[in-house]
Amino acid sequence: MALVAVGQLTSTASMAHNLRQCQVLVTKAVRAGARVLFLPEAADYIAASSEETVALVKPASESEFVLGLREEARRFSLAIHVGVHEPGLLDARKVRNTVLWIDESGDIAQRYQKIHLFDVDIKGGPVLKESNSVEPGSQILPPFDTSLGKVASAICFDLRFPEISIALRRQGADIITFPSAFTVPTGKAHWETLLRARAIETQSYVIAAAQVGKHNEKRVSYGHSMIVDPWGVVLADLGDQNTEPEIATAEIDHELLSRIRREVPLARRTDIYPEV
Repeated sequence: MALVAVGQLTSTASMAHNLRQCQVLVTKAVRAGARVLFLPEAADYIAASSEETVALVKPASESEFVLGLREEARRFSLAIHVGVHEPGLLDARKVRNTVLWIDESGDIAQRYQKIHLFDVDIKGGPVLKESNSVEPGSQILPPFDTSLGKVASAICFDLRFPEISIALRRQGADIITFPSAFTVPTGKAHWETLLRARAIETQSYVIAAAQVGKHNEKRVSYGHSMIVDPWGVVLADLGDQNTEPEIATAEIDHELLSRIRREVPLARRTDIYPEV
């Protein structure tokens, strides 16, 4: 059994402010006895425009936000999983939407770049074109070994594509993560349903740290950071009414994980349909 914490905050365009919020979450996670803290997508900043998003980006090696969290990880021997922006590799006019695994020594041990970008125009809701400023990733990374077991990373809109989670499960994932900043309309309609579906169909823990509340005049996030077990049971839900950065915790139970996979084996008929 291993205790994990999922964190929820409202990022703004100020990285210094957002770092202070994350430091509050680190303190709460350490006091709770968590082994790992999972933070949302874009924890470093959420800008009011595509132009501001690109103007604010810094390499991880120069970002005061990332450097600050690496120091927190070292100080408390706490692994931190956090979504940030990094400069584009193929286009200097764009950024990468990535999630970093900062290990207990403060080293960046894993980095995943978001594959599916959020380009939507919802009637009565937001118009968001992530591709205006974000460079998409091009690969699913295999799960990596941690003190919790094998952890696999995906980000926000990736949640809508079960192929990613199934591929990660085939590669041995015990925990699949979805750091996110869901809009309110899509969150109300689909957030919990999709998270529970991904957990049930992969028989894995799903950990989804989420942004919450009003970031600026244009953008509001749904919240409801969750931890879901391999049976689809919601173990933690932070809701949407947080007035300060907050965490929820749950135990990762490998005996439960093994029992569910043993008692309800998902033997796919790859002779009829191809493997994902």
